[in-house]
Amino acid sequence: MTPGGVKALRDDVAAGRVTAVAQCERALDGLARFGPTLGAVVTLVRDRAMARAAAIDADPALRALPLAGVPIAVKDNICTQGVRTTAGSRALADFAPPYDATVVARLEAAGALIVAKANCDEFAMGSSNENSAHGPARNPWALDRTPGGSSGGSAALVAAGLVPAALGSDTGGSVRQPAAFCGVVGLKPTYGRVSRYGLVAFGSSLDQIGPLARSAEDAALLLSVVAGHDPRDATSSPRALPSLEGALAHDVAGTRIGVPRRWLAEGVDREVLRACDDALGVLRDAGAVLVDVDLPHSSFAVPVYYLVATAEASSNLARYDGVRYGHRTRLDPDDDLLAMYDRTRDEGFGAEVKRRIMLGTYVLSAGYYDAYYLKAQQVRTLIRRDYDEAFAAVDVIATPTSPTPAFRLGERVDDPLQMYLADVFTVSANLAGLPGISMPCGLTSDHLPVGLQFVGRPFDEATLVGLAHAFERRTRWSACRPPFPADEMV
Repeated sequence: MTPGGVKALRDDVAAGRVTAVAQCERALDGLARFGPTLGAVVTLVRDRAMARAAAIDADPALRALPLAGVPIAVKDNICTQGVRTTAGSRALADFAPPYDATVVARLEAAGALIVAKANCDEFAMGSSNENSAHGPARNPWALDRTPGGSSGGSAALVAAGLVPAALGSDTGGSVRQPAAFCGVVGLKPTYGRVSRYGLVAFGSSLDQIGPLARSAEDAALLLSVVAGHDPRDATSSPRALPSLEGALAHDVAGTRIGVPRRWLAEGVDREVLRACDDALGVLRDAGAVLVDVDLPHSSFAVPVYYLVATAEASSNLARYDGVRYGHRTRLDPDDDLLAMYDRTRDEGFGAEVKRRIMLGTYVLSAGYYDAYYLKAQQVRTLIRRDYDEAFAAVDVIATPTSPTPAFRLGERVDDPLQMYLADVFTVSANLAGLPGISMPCGLTSDHLPVGLQFVGRPFDEATLVGLAHAFERRTRWSACRPPFPADEMV
């Protein structure tokens, strides 16, 4: 177990109150003991983390680093040199990358200890973590419920206190929705803010790596470390990240919060809506100004997303053919090349990935490209314009992160459309390339977390973390802990 947050653990190491080795051992022991129940750990990174911790203890200069001795989990679709990176797929079951993702290199350069690779939906395709070849991850608030997806393992580990923070990836809400389901903070940066080098690609115009943590302050600290231009990612922005520490000191007085009430009128769980309204009331009482806004094309965001994302997935996953990358089937004497391709991809991919590849291939095919893919890109532009117009009047836009609290495992497996609707409030930020944050804002009568989402202007993560931090100072929701693991088990 890792008591305390990122900043507290780092300060303990810097002050010599605990060694990085002791902190690393405690995290690894907790992950080994409780991780299997949660199904949230794919690979424990013991030797590498312990070696890094010993180096920090041996060098006083390293103990002054911003994440010195802090155990971190990373989603299993982020490359770690020499450490298995499966992306939740049989196609990459034995893949050990020859290089580190830029975010991993930056975390370790800042003193962090990468202790685990976290379970996720296969190739980050899913909203429940049930599409993983390693089995589902479970929610520490209710073990029969999903932790969300696709970064469900990362969120579950942070919520259970097994690591103080983790990295996930967000293509249509895969950092924010699990954060909401598990009662932690999830931050999706602006597209281009964080390098995608070393992230196993799903939808290249949508993917973005982001932190999950127990507080906005810790999420801001991680973002400060991993953000910044990277020449190895052509879509990486050269725009500098402003001081997020300074943003945390700002109060909310005068901040204009847009609320698209027409969008929220249908399909939102009553308890979720009430918790979000109460949270906005707290911020209004603190001096924020609530403004009704309209996002007229938001109702098209889910279908547009599932055309654009699947088209990009179809293209990106073509490389896993048993020749260039990934699993290769056992060949029979009479097999020809096409038989090898067919069986390799059939064995390597799960049902949801196959469904999205087929849909994406269809919308890119001759005769249907203009009717589906091109039309989706045109509507994507309209969605972005809606946000541009709204941001002329407000600083952020608030919605529930998810229309419901965490649902039960298996409840939506046979109904993909219901599963896709879990993303209704998150996908538009990815389509528009905007930053978003989910923060805990309440509990339902079943004691399940509710998340409130803020979406901000491009490259304005500072306002998002400042607003979330201000809310945390006025409420106790971020301090609530799940029943697993129980105190007597620790």
